[in-house]
Amino acid sequence: MGRTSEYKKEYDTKNIFYIKKYGKMHVCLAEIIDKKHMTRNALARATDTRFEVVKKWYDDSVTTIDLDVLARFCYVLDCRPEDLIKYQLEES
Repeated sequence: MGRTSEYKKEYDTKNIFYIKKYGKMHVCLAEIIDKKHMTRNALARATDTRFEVVKKWYDDSVTTIDLDVLARFCYVLDCRPEDLIKYQLEES
């Protein structure tokens, strides 16, 4: 049996086309800035980020993660990426 078929056989069960409920990423920006008593507008100004971008992160409606924005948020909020982004596995 070739190496490719062994790989395919071993990992087919982890393929997202076979597993429909693979989980979701959540942005926890609202919790962090609320704890720090900071407004979304203040964060936007401090990070030189458009308010609309901060609002998407705050509302947990981000569809793509801009690593530069993530780094600026972490720097200003004095936190780590894993504090801002959480992975939730879907239960079967």
